[in-house]
Amino acid sequence: MKILVCVSKTPDTTSKIAFKDGNTKFEDNGVQWILNPYDEWYALVRAIELKEKDAATVLHLVTVGTADAEPIIRKALALGGDEAIRINAESSDSYYIAAQIAEIAKQGAYDLVLTGKETIDYNGSSIGAMVAELIDAPYISLATKFDLNGSVATVAREIEGGEEVAEVSLPVVVSCQKGVAEQRIPNMRGIMAARTKPLKVVEPAAIDTLTSVSSYELPPAKAGVKLVAADNVAELVRLLHEEAKAF
Repeated sequence: MKILVCVSKTPDTTSKIAFKDGNTKFEDNGVQWILNPYDEWYALVRAIELKEKDAATVLHLVTVGTADAEPIIRKALALGGDEAIRINAESSDSYYIAAQIAEIAKQGAYDLVLTGKETIDYNGSSIGAMVAELIDAPYISLATKFDLNGSVATVAREIEGGEEVAEVSLPVVVSCQKGVAEQRIPNMRGIMAARTKPLKVVEPAAIDTLTSVSSYELPPAKAGVKLVAADNVAELVRLLHEEAKAF
C-alpha cells in the first residue's frame, strides 16, 4: 500500500501576527513556524501506525512551499515516513495547492491520501475535498477513527448529535482530526534518520490560481470586562441588548 500525507507549515499560535505591503502580505519576520498540528498529530501519526502494522507500506509526505519549509518537512520525516516531496511554489489559493498535490497523488498512484482537517492559519478545511475531486476518489472528512482491513477502510466521523461510520474501498482521501491518533514526539533516532531521508523537490505544474488576497485585517482589540452587580438585572439586560447585540 502507498500512503501520501499532506503537511503544511503554519505559524505557532503564540507568534505575534502582523502584515506588510499595505496589509496584502503576511509579515513572516520573527515568526516561529511549526508543522501544522492537524497534519502532524493526526494524519501523519495514523499513517505511521498503519506502516508499523505492515512494513511493506510506502509512506510519503508532500507539501507545497519554498525552501524555508524544509525544516518543517524534516521534522515530519523524523516522526516517520520514507521520503518527502516539496512542490516548489508558494500560494494562499486553496485550489492551486490542492491541484499541485493532486498531480503528485496521480503520478504516485497512492492508495490513501491523508490530510489534517484544516491548517491553523487559514482554517479553510478545503484541501482534502478538492484533492479527492481532482483525482476522482471518494472523500471522507473529519475522521475521528480510521481502520483498514485489506483494501476497505472503516472511518468514523462526528455528526450533529452522534457518530457516523462509513466503509469505503481504496483509493480514498480522508481528512483527520482529534481522536484518529495520539500525538507523538520525534525521538533521537528518528531525528538522525530524517537527515538522510530523501527530500525531492519538484517544480509546480502549470495551474492557474483562482483567488488572491486583497488585504488582511487584524481583529479589533478586545474591550475591557464590565462587571454588573448580581442584583442589577436591568443593567445586564441593557448591556446585552445595546452593546453586545445579543438579541
